[in-house]
Amino acid sequence: MITGYATSEGTSNFAKRSQLAAKDHFKQFNGLTLSSIGIGTYLGNVDNKTDDLVKDAIKKSVLSAINVIDTAINYRAQKAERSVGKAVSELVEEGKAKREELFISTKNGYITNDGDVNEEFWEYIQNTLIKPGIIRSDDISSGYHCMTVPYLKQQLNQSLKNMGLDCIDLIYLHNAVEGQLQDISKEDFMKKLKDVFEFYEGQRKDGIVRYYGMATWDCFRVPKEHPQHILLSDLIRLAKEVGGSDHGFRFIQLPYNMYLDQALTLKSQIANGFEASILETAINLGIGVFASVPLMQAKLLGPNMIPEFGGLPKPAHRALQFVRSTPGIIAPLVGQKSVNHVNENLELVKFSPLSNIEFTELIKKLTS
Repeated sequence: MITGYATSEGTSNFAKRSQLAAKDHFKQFNGLTLSSIGIGTYLGNVDNKTDDLVKDAIKKSVLSAINVIDTAINYRAQKAERSVGKAVSELVEEGKAKREELFISTKNGYITNDGDVNEEFWEYIQNTLIKPGIIRSDDISSGYHCMTVPYLKQQLNQSLKNMGLDCIDLIYLHNAVEGQLQDISKEDFMKKLKDVFEFYEGQRKDGIVRYYGMATWDCFRVPKEHPQHILLSDLIRLAKEVGGSDHGFRFIQLPYNMYLDQALTLKSQIANGFEASILETAINLGIGVFASVPLMQAKLLGPNMIPEFGGLPKPAHRALQFVRSTPGIIAPLVGQKSVNHVNENLELVKFSPLSNIEFTELIKKLTS
């Protein structure tokens, strides 16, 4: 069991000894020093070979000035979390990193089986969750999602076990709006969400998680008249109701890249009484944002997909540079496993993100 969590001193020390990193590669948020590129662990086969690839990619990334690691219990049927745990354990044992230097997030909410248990999906759900009384079958939404507190508690404990940690820096409720609102009203959803936030606040008091948030797909990127639209300010209000001003709701995750650009361009939120984008609103409310699918699962890497800018010859670098330079984004989360992809993506660590002025000029160029 690895003890501890990301600290202000630990993450600052990580940045100071990262000799490869360019100026401004690290960003400050809520007292933490976080790399402007993070490693994601979503895709891959459910096998031991992929376990080793993911573990090695995480270790290589950490040794190349990346201290943001993102996973989820349902990624690769729990094996992604185990790969994270093995990587962190080896880094700590080898003296190459300390737990307090690494910011580790995971997600719970989706129903998942276990890739290391030889049972069919529903057989596993019956034996592990329904028969022991952790959930009822009608707790599972049509989107294979569950947000009852007993289920989330079981999943959080399993995530800790999978990664060999006693504390998780950030726990997300995973695609809850998208996974629930096709079955229940928004009013009922917010009632259930309040129970979840109360649970997370209790876990914070017990030292099991440091922060919580929501990993999303649509709800922050759709127009306000869309049935899945959610105001970030409503979530903050809910967090304050259950956790006070020192509540732990501090992060969200959403898809964002040069083509899925609604987080930047769509004015569907409210900030200071005016319509604003989700990124403007997050800045205003002090919420950190991590970006998923920055390469759109490699779809942006084809010929002529990403316009040239910044003297970066590789499309992967330009795609990541666009995301990591966007005001309000802490880091894109890059899924990478193959040695070639890991090495290529990590080259960007040597380049500074665009300044706000440079990013504004780039947007003018792209939209002219």
